[in-house]
Amino acid sequence: MRLDDRLRAMLMHATARWTVRYGDSLRFAGTDLPRPRVVRVPTRHGKVPVHVYRPPGLGAGAPAHVHFHGGAWLMRHPGMDDWWCRYLAATARVVVLNVDFRTGPYVAYPVAQHQCHDVAAWAATGGDDLVLDKDRISVGGFSSGGGLAASVCLQARDSGSFRPVLQVLGVPALDLAGEVPDAGPGMISPELRRMVRRVYFPDAATRSHPYASPVLAPDLSGLPPAVVLTAERDALREDGERYADRLRRAGVPVVHHRTPGVDHYFLTEDPVRARATMAVVARAVADAGT
Repeated sequence: MRLDDRLRAMLMHATARWTVRYGDSLRFAGTDLPRPRVVRVPTRHGKVPVHVYRPPGLGAGAPAHVHFHGGAWLMRHPGMDDWWCRYLAATARVVVLNVDFRTGPYVAYPVAQHQCHDVAAWAATGGDDLVLDKDRISVGGFSSGGGLAASVCLQARDSGSFRPVLQVLGVPALDLAGEVPDAGPGMISPELRRMVRRVYFPDAATRSHPYASPVLAPDLSGLPPAVVLTAERDALREDGERYADRLRRAGVPVVHHRTPGVDHYFLTEDPVRARATMAVVARAVADAGT
């Protein structure tokens, strides 16, 4: 790993909790929920802290949604999606598990992918004293977290560990092997995309593996229904739309929403439309858990 890449990634990792504020305008529901409980879940790469949001009155046998935050596999800060976890718990009436998986530059692929799968699979055993419904576990994430959610579904299908009832893929990063353009407008710069590959996917041969780049998986059959959210001006839009198309062709039910005229932080750019988009996702998560 290049020294300048490592130093830059370390800075992003260390400062994420102060620099990432994109969801502050989206706290539409769940603000009255208490501070999430933190449980430590065993995975093949050590125990992982998981922030648990549980709406009042939701007893034993509740459905759960396992969420993976964004941050380009370099920012370890589940609190960046606190607004979303609160909204989903309150609106969809599910237990939300926000996973504090490890990131670069301190680990590399496939550590985060494995940890996210193992936490979701643990939830599908009931989650110990969380007493979750084993058959009503959905997964989702934004940006790199959307890529992790897609990876978790592929891992679950291939290993037979569990079957998610839904996957929510928000502006997902799904292709880490394709060519990155030399230039381009937008929030996700070519420079950042190349650095992510060098830091978290340093072995170029692994970048085309289905769990790294789900859109390149040879077979998408047998995966759970999907909600795919893309943004018109997002550099990652093609990833999500290619995946939605491939899922449909594999016989997987897909709901695809593209927000017009916005970049990667698609919800914050149009809060009015965001309410409608977030409600569609909450309804899908709620319905999947019934």
